[in-house]
Amino acid sequence: MKLRTTIAALAASVISIASAGAEEFTIGLSNGWVGSEWRTQMIEEAEAAAAAWADRGVTVKVVVQSANVDVPGQIAHVRNFLNQGVDAVIINPNSPTAFDPVFAQAKDAGVLVISTDAEVSSPDATYVGIDQQAWAEAGAEWLAKTLDGKGKVVAINGVAGHPANEMRVAGYRKVFAEHPGIEIVNEVNANWDQAQGQQAMQNLLATYPDIDGVWVQDGMAAGAWRSIQDSPQAGKIAATGEIRKDFIDLWVKDELNSGASVNPPGVMASALNVAVLMLQGRELKEPATAGQYGNALYLPIPFIDASNLQEVAAELEGKPGFYSYTSALSIDDAEALFK
Repeated sequence: MKLRTTIAALAASVISIASAGAEEFTIGLSNGWVGSEWRTQMIEEAEAAAAAWADRGVTVKVVVQSANVDVPGQIAHVRNFLNQGVDAVIINPNSPTAFDPVFAQAKDAGVLVISTDAEVSSPDATYVGIDQQAWAEAGAEWLAKTLDGKGKVVAINGVAGHPANEMRVAGYRKVFAEHPGIEIVNEVNANWDQAQGQQAMQNLLATYPDIDGVWVQDGMAAGAWRSIQDSPQAGKIAATGEIRKDFIDLWVKDELNSGASVNPPGVMASALNVAVLMLQGRELKEPATAGQYGNALYLPIPFIDASNLQEVAAELEGKPGFYSYTSALSIDDAEALFK
């Protein structure tokens, strides 16, 4: 009996020590726009990334605030997180500059801030995501090469004023300016909405029946291509594409003349894995000093065209139509960035 009591006491002691050493972090996820399945997938992938840390003995709790809000509303998201005592905030921001004061408050409170999908100017935040300008440049380079450096093109953009959108616009304008034979005859906004993208393309085709190419952002490309395919110009126009399963199926079926840069929904999952390592006190091998604000850690940008379309389609087999082709830093991938 005495031996059993001693063993039980030792076991309890070991459990107590293990519990005391266990790490637990709470991370707030702020998404200020819910107008696409891409954003829903982004949050779901981040939640899955948080759960995966349990295999490493780390508990990562996420608190999600996801709603259509203006900039003051999203600032309120951050303040709510601070009041809840989170360890870190990961935000897909609706403005590049408006969050500077509240991010400074977060720093003063000892809360780590990471933005993703769109860069922010705050020196108190780190950006983990793709280079949105380079994303746009890749699609524009593909289109310019496909058109042999000459032709009339139109552009269908996302939400005017959104930081990611503005960087993308700068990207394709830069590339097309380097090709004197490319003429941008019109640029419109369709708010990353497929239906609006389809209507915008229909209007553009009616006004400019002789266009050769279309640079369109993901979220709208499927709609734009529907209008192209329903028009007399079908088969004559090259246009950038989309990373969604339903569009890629159409791409394969109709052998569209398309190419697509990938902004993976996994960017927030990547940011979360980087955040956990930072919360553990780890230090990046190379400081996050890229980007226009000198605080960016850029992720790779996959590209889909005729050379790898079948491979991508096979990876998406069995996924629902709204599912986006994705990639993310695994925990091991993120650890490789740290000392």
